[in-house]
Amino acid sequence: MSEQDNFAISAELQGGPPPPKVPEISTDLIYGLEDRPPLREAIFAAVQHVLASFIGIITPSLIIGGALGLAPEDRAYIISMSLFVSGIATFIQAKRVGPVGSGLLSIQGTSFAFIGPIIGAGTGAIAAGATPPQALGLIFGMCLLGSFIEMVFSQFLEFASRIITPLVTGTVVMLIGLTLINAGVLAMGGGALARENGTYGSLQNLFLALLVLVIIIVLNSSRNTFLRMASIAIGLIVGYVVGLFMGIVDLSQLGQLSVFSLPLPFRYGFGFNLAAFIPFAFLYVITTIESIGDLTATSVVTGQPIQGETYFRRIRGGVLGDGVNSFIAGCFNTFPNTTFSQNNGVIQLTGIGSRYVGYFIAAIFALLGLFPIIGGVLQAVPQPVLGGATIIMFGSVAAAGIKIVSTIEIGRREAIILATSLGLGLGVTFAPDLLAELPPLAKNIFSSGISTGGICALLLNILLPGDRQ
Repeated sequence: MSEQDNFAISAELQGGPPPPKVPEISTDLIYGLEDRPPLREAIFAAVQHVLASFIGIITPSLIIGGALGLAPEDRAYIISMSLFVSGIATFIQAKRVGPVGSGLLSIQGTSFAFIGPIIGAGTGAIAAGATPPQALGLIFGMCLLGSFIEMVFSQFLEFASRIITPLVTGTVVMLIGLTLINAGVLAMGGGALARENGTYGSLQNLFLALLVLVIIIVLNSSRNTFLRMASIAIGLIVGYVVGLFMGIVDLSQLGQLSVFSLPLPFRYGFGFNLAAFIPFAFLYVITTIESIGDLTATSVVTGQPIQGETYFRRIRGGVLGDGVNSFIAGCFNTFPNTTFSQNNGVIQLTGIGSRYVGYFIAAIFALLGLFPIIGGVLQAVPQPVLGGATIIMFGSVAAAGIKIVSTIEIGRREAIILATSLGLGLGVTFAPDLLAELPPLAKNIFSSGISTGGICALLLNILLPGDRQ
């Protein structure tokens, strides 16, 4: 008897209607979730996931370090710890340690959602007389305590299943991909620095980005499985080498990096401020919705169910893993962790959805965190090269959201929820000044298109009459 049959009988015995049949989601995977790829293929796939996620993991630390005026050694240290903790957290998610972790090929990294509240709390503490290292102690203390909110919330996801439906999660997944496309396009043109120095969108940058994009598309269309699996890595490597010859790979910072960084728990102490903690508490709930979307997208691209007992066990374990990993991040001097969406695009492009690849990814991230000079080499990847690779990966994430929504019947109610949520989510993404007059707390919450669209989809799914799908 299948799991779906067991679940239906259980529902009937409890007096409820049997659940709808779990839709079968077709995939084009070379290695599925429980397959064990040969060592060469596993390492190549892991390297591509690392290259796709590396910049996203260290960018929040770069932004926060600059905003708080941290000394170079402190900035380098928290960047190293971001990578080290991402390695530990990715292993926990892929391995599934007891009830903790999704058991999916799910990459963990530093969350962008907390950047605003973190900078606000840090600058407020410095204005009140604290030193930047003391402000870090306050931030890490609030990040650590806030993680318990997500841990507790993870145990009540079944009760929320009637409102956090495939329509809501599919909308969130689409918004994750669509809002990230803006960052991909920015990188294709050369990034924020290129806008400042007037080189944004130059022929040189566009050539490099399109070169990487074309290489990935051509190799991914090949019938040769090795070329398909290695398409992203090959594209990034070719772009990096071409960038070196073009003179746009900056390796000048390597000499300032230490060779080895020792993880030291609570290096900056521990603090707490109730007023500054409120945005943290709310954002842990919001990132839970984002994580559900990311984990659902990973389930889709690896051919796993997105309804039923197995699905909820994975989601519950994944969200609990997010909370536990954010607790570990607070202990080891870095910021809240969450599931990353970039890896879903890599899974689709490489055809490797095996969770065992996550063990290699975890080891690479942990090593990068221990040896900052290695990370410095990867950090020097030119923005156009990253843009050429990420633009197709972010688009693949949006396509995964469309797959989720396509498993349900779209009627007038569903169309209204989709249209309103996507409109508002993309609206605040592309016109953030719309929120300029809002109070700081509201601005922090709704400045993310994912948060705005996700909250909108959730509320409309609760309030609008009709069957929830």
